[in-house]
Amino acid sequence: MQAFTLHPELSVGHMEYFNYNQPFTLENGQQLPGLTVAYHTYGQLNAAKSNVVWVCHALTANADVTDWWAGLVGKHDIINPGEYFIVCANIIGSCYGTTGPLSINIDTQEPYYHSFPQISIRDMVKAHILLRQHLGIDSIYLLMGGSMGGYQAMEWSVMEKDVIQRLFLLATSPTESAWGIAIHATQRLAIEADSTWNEPSENAGQKGLKAARGIGILTYRNYGIMVAKQTDHDAEKLDHYKAASYINYQGDKLVKRFNAYSYWLLTKAMDTHHLGRGRGGSADTVLQSIHQKTLIIGISSDILCPVEEQRHLQQQMPNATLVEIDSAYGHDGFLVEAKEISEHLRKWLRD
Repeated sequence: MQAFTLHPELSVGHMEYFNYNQPFTLENGQQLPGLTVAYHTYGQLNAAKSNVVWVCHALTANADVTDWWAGLVGKHDIINPGEYFIVCANIIGSCYGTTGPLSINIDTQEPYYHSFPQISIRDMVKAHILLRQHLGIDSIYLLMGGSMGGYQAMEWSVMEKDVIQRLFLLATSPTESAWGIAIHATQRLAIEADSTWNEPSENAGQKGLKAARGIGILTYRNYGIMVAKQTDHDAEKLDHYKAASYINYQGDKLVKRFNAYSYWLLTKAMDTHHLGRGRGGSADTVLQSIHQKTLIIGISSDILCPVEEQRHLQQQMPNATLVEIDSAYGHDGFLVEAKEISEHLRKWLRD
């Protein structure tokens, strides 16, 4: 059994890697021969080890939470390294340093690509529990995440009830909805339709990934914000519309920083999200057993994970508080509305 020790230095804001040199068994029974987890830490763990804030990231984010959640996590924000020891780790299957489809399979000495096994949200959490132990963290004061990050946070609160003290959940749900699964299936069809998808190359499926991102953008935003921000006021136009350019721009941006294999795999993992699996089949029963003090935030215009999902969470969880934010930015509101979210989080933590 591997010995877990506290790092003598707790670095601030640069990438570190935890190597787990033992077989890692996935929920489906398959094994990875080993595991690397890329992570960032910010601040210092106090003597009582009671100031840990762990951030679980969403689909295409990475471990550098101060970069993608600026305004909420950072030096001058509510979750700041002067007060808290902040940890954010990249998920299995991603392309930002943690073991995923672009990693080298030690059995073949070639990248996994299509041979990387299917993973679940629970596999992501299981890997982060190993990292928690490696860092010598016995208690997490606040576990937080939005969207798929919320999936991980809820799973973790069930898997380690005595470790997680408080939960902060945004724009998330206890199971992946049929709506979400249908969206993911459509995105994967777009990737699979790319003629390069079956090529053993890290650049495979890039055009399909661009299309998948376009589909995603339509669910992250909504009719109102798209009309408000991307309407052309030139009635004489016959082509090159702002809305089309915006979708192309967003697709190109993702292709430059992400990977089609990871996108395909992680949308599959999101489909597996169901708190009730292996626990009697009822997500509500599991929710009723989550006794951690919990703040839930929903976004009024979210069409991907609508506020009715967060209302359901609050109704089932014994110690949950729900805040609904009126924002035009849809699902992306959990990232965009950092100022208002911070105000609610500050009040909740104080109370």
